[in-house]
Amino acid sequence: MRILVVEDDFISRRLLCRYLEPFGDCDVAVNGEEAVDAVKYSVDQGEQYDLICLDIMMPGMNGHETLKLIRDYEEKNDLQLGDGAKIIMTTSLEDHRSIREAFKASADGYVVKPVEKKKFLSTLSEIGITFEVPL
Repeated sequence: MRILVVEDDFISRRLLCRYLEPFGDCDVAVNGEEAVDAVKYSVDQGEQYDLICLDIMMPGMNGHETLKLIRDYEEKNDLQLGDGAKIIMTTSLEDHRSIREAFKASADGYVVKPVEKKKFLSTLSEIGITFEVPL
């Protein structure tokens, strides 16, 4: 599985990678611009990400803007909704407006920080991403 963690905070980025590294290759981006570049490169190479964990509150391009650009690029490259990456928003924002905006822009899931491993993996399972624990 190919995974991209987009998070400007080092501790949060490292925590998500630790949760996910047993299940696949985990790349990181520290802002929205890097994330969009990484997604474009992966799609252009025919090796798109299976999962993207995307923070909302980042300097520069925020997570909502990043999500929209990612979905637009996937669509431009004939990856219809459901065929592209599963995108989980990871944020400290719990307000209904942020949640609605994320799902309106085709986020697959929403996890509020601090991200607890059990709840996080449960959310991934709910959106159809299941993991076999490596031996």
